[in-house]
Amino acid sequence: MKKSHIIALLIIAVAVFIIITTVGDASTYVTFSEAREIALDGNENSIHVVGELVKSGNGQINGIVTSQDKLSFSFDMVDENDEVQHVYYNEPMPADFLRSEKVVVIGSYHDNVFVADKILLKCPSKYQETTVNAGV
Repeated sequence: MKKSHIIALLIIAVAVFIIITTVGDASTYVTFSEAREIALDGNENSIHVVGELVKSGNGQINGIVTSQDKLSFSFDMVDENDEVQHVYYNEPMPADFLRSEKVVVIGSYHDNVFVADKILLKCPSKYQETTVNAGV
């Protein structure tokens, strides 16, 4: 067998190994109830939950509790099934968190509390047109 064939086989084997390990770490979007079931099954992998912050009638966000040193905080979030869950994040509050429309929390359940390792925000676009002009 030629050296070039052996090198090509090694490159293919490494690529297959990388793909298999990456697919094993991939996570899908679930609801809080599905995330809780996954945790009860003993799976501690990171889980993505998408939802919105719980807001009062006047637009204020409910349930935000910031630690005294401002290095961690927790908040209430509602998922796609309208289930409200308190989420704990052991990092400072991200910029524009209070303005976000949608929130994706990546983490897992620990003692019936969802602990986020990472938070992704979808903030309102400053380029969105607020008025619609109807050309007559």
